[in-house]
Amino acid sequence: MKIVILMEDTCCGTSCACEHGLSVYVETKKHRLLVDTGATDAFLSNADALGIDLAKVDTVVLSHGHYDHAGGILAFHERNPDAVIYMQRSACEDYYHGERYIGIDKRIAGLSGVRLLDGDYRIDDELYLFSNITGRKYFAKSNLLLSKRVDGKNIQDTFAHEQCLVITQGQEHTLVSGCAHNGILNILSKYQKLYQKDPAAVISGFHMMKKGDYTKEEADVVLETARQLSGMDTVFYTGHCTGDKALALMAPVMGDKLVEIHSGMFL
Repeated sequence: MKIVILMEDTCCGTSCACEHGLSVYVETKKHRLLVDTGATDAFLSNADALGIDLAKVDTVVLSHGHYDHAGGILAFHERNPDAVIYMQRSACEDYYHGERYIGIDKRIAGLSGVRLLDGDYRIDDELYLFSNITGRKYFAKSNLLLSKRVDGKNIQDTFAHEQCLVITQGQEHTLVSGCAHNGILNILSKYQKLYQKDPAAVISGFHMMKKGDYTKEEADVVLETARQLSGMDTVFYTGHCTGDKALALMAPVMGDKLVEIHSGMFL
């Protein structure tokens, strides 16, 4: 399986552009697919620079309804109108960070290739999507700043619009999530209920980024998350919304089970 980070917040010496966003390209035995498309169309230029022909992509998965994961979909559709785009129906709703709109462009829902889902969905024997993650173990407090606007009022976002992709190759699974707004441990708990084992690899932001310093409680959550992840038979590839402070705390605990991702990186 070939995996390339087409867009991420950092570049780390590559010639690729970077922005606050995420896009992951994957080649499996049966598919060429994208998970998310960054905040703008810049991921298209990165793909060109890396020799990846996005016109051959057959499947797009939108992890959740935020602009920094869906911003390139319209431009991608112009290049490749035949790809099927899977997203939760609720990803089309109105999402805010404070008073700032962070939802997706409403035109996306009307594209010819879009499939609006209402919960878990099996694409085929390689690709499975799951959502409805209800646990709140070690839930990031930064999520409390995010809301959904309903009837003119902002209410706490429950992240029902978030979905995760499980890629099966042989006996191994790779789990791909965008920001893990529902909490990476809660996502893994649902995965383990579905499959009764650990995934071989996880590609996901952990949504632990914070502008100021962590409180002791917040730092303890990051450290305990790292301890629990380090006990799994899994390598975690993370970045985007994880944040430098979280990575600095987690790295000594997780060692080589934690890998920081960058734009242009081949996994």
